[in-house]
Amino acid sequence: MSRIHWLTDLSLADRPIVGGKGANLGELTRAQIPVPPGFVVATECFSEFVSALDPDGAMRNALERLDANDTASIAAATAQMRARIEASPLPSPIHAAICESNATLCAEAAHPVAVRSSATGEDAEDASFAGLQDTYLWLRGTDAVTHHVRACWASLYSTESIAYRRKLVLREEGIAMAVVVQRMVDSRCSGVMFTRSPLTGDRSVIAIEGSYGLGSCIVSGEVTPDKFVIDKVTGNIRDRAISRKARQHIPNDEGGVLDMPVAEALQEQSCLSDNEVRALADVARRVERHYGKPQDIEWAIDKSGAIFLLQSRPETVWSKRDAEPVAAPKANPLEHVFAAFGGRSR
Repeated sequence: MSRIHWLTDLSLADRPIVGGKGANLGELTRAQIPVPPGFVVATECFSEFVSALDPDGAMRNALERLDANDTASIAAATAQMRARIEASPLPSPIHAAICESNATLCAEAAHPVAVRSSATGEDAEDASFAGLQDTYLWLRGTDAVTHHVRACWASLYSTESIAYRRKLVLREEGIAMAVVVQRMVDSRCSGVMFTRSPLTGDRSVIAIEGSYGLGSCIVSGEVTPDKFVIDKVTGNIRDRAISRKARQHIPNDEGGVLDMPVAEALQEQSCLSDNEVRALADVARRVERHYGKPQDIEWAIDKSGAIFLLQSRPETVWSKRDAEPVAAPKANPLEHVFAAFGGRSR
């Protein structure tokens, strides 16, 4: 059994062993699309850990008997399960494999990493578990990484996750989670882009949103991002809306992120140059061509100007409506821009 898989070795076919996020990041890496380097702690590690924690399956069986609508009972049961997961030591072989891989990844002066949940049902076209599990940013050192691997596993037993599974009457025995460990991008700006209008379904445009710092500031709703609409064929920027961006999330050297003000002179300036907007659109087109279908993409630009993709998943809203006519081009292209960034795991 291979406990660790490097992104360079993965593809979409590896979803059962590295989860949706890990498989998609591996697929992008193999397609030579810029992704921060990293590795995945395989689903087998989760299964080995939980089997040792709950050898007779009693705790998982108890979860299966919960009423999907009884949130109080679910919350009490899941709190106990999460506490046990986070408090229990990793089996020695798993701990050693993570520490060795993290040392290789972070050879340059304890480079900070993100530890990201990658459930087996996540980032599929039905997005079964998307947004239900946790991500932790800007972590340094093996102790922080191993602790947050367990925290990601524990998030599979959040109240929301268990309630979702109970509504679908899923067996707990077959549930598994991988964990992605990636080098952090010290983002000058970050955001999301769609290769199909998320409001109208128009496939002739790319919609981009961005703001200063890490993307968590947009996810939290603390800023309204800048918005751009790009013609997918010509690459021309059809329109833009520049917002006042007073806050940003920046790395905390002690771990996690800090909520900080944006310099007054920059607050009402575009966070992206026109060349950067066009470069992002070029990457978006490459990703859509690779997958052969519209994509929902998270991106970051570091302080050197390099573009990295943090995630790409199939667009799900309009894929369910493809039997209906695709919307015609809008007189005002900004009508294509998605107004709400929230609800996605990072």
